[in-house]
Amino acid sequence: EVQLVESGGGSVQAGGSLRLSCAASGITSTGNSRGWFRQAPGKEREGVAEIRRDGTTTYTDSVKGRFAISRDIAANTMYLDMNSLKPEDTAIYYCAAVREYRGGKYEYKYWGQGIQVTVSS
Repeated sequence: EVQLVESGGGSVQAGGSLRLSCAASGITSTGNSRGWFRQAPGKEREGVAEIRRDGTTTYTDSVKGRFAISRDIAANTMYLDMNSLKPEDTAIYYCAAVREYRGGKYEYKYWGQGIQVTVSS
């Protein structure tokens, strides 16, 4: 059984920092892409950052220069370091693993349960 478990969320004031972790089990540590997504109240889920199986990273424009995605192969864990947080970063953050091409588009096969991040002004 594949499990992705997020941790590290919470409440912080604007300008602060948080580190999210996503511990994976049931899937190999290498050879697959991982990603972080978020969904704010009343909004659609959006991609925040991805780390591909070759190690390349991508970020949505709104977090470039503030967030950093990384992974620890030995621990089979992915991280999202979030700095200079803004109130608009408030959302439920989800980690995802194993990116597949299905139905004409790329989708992630496995998802975590989500973790709340709240940034106050």
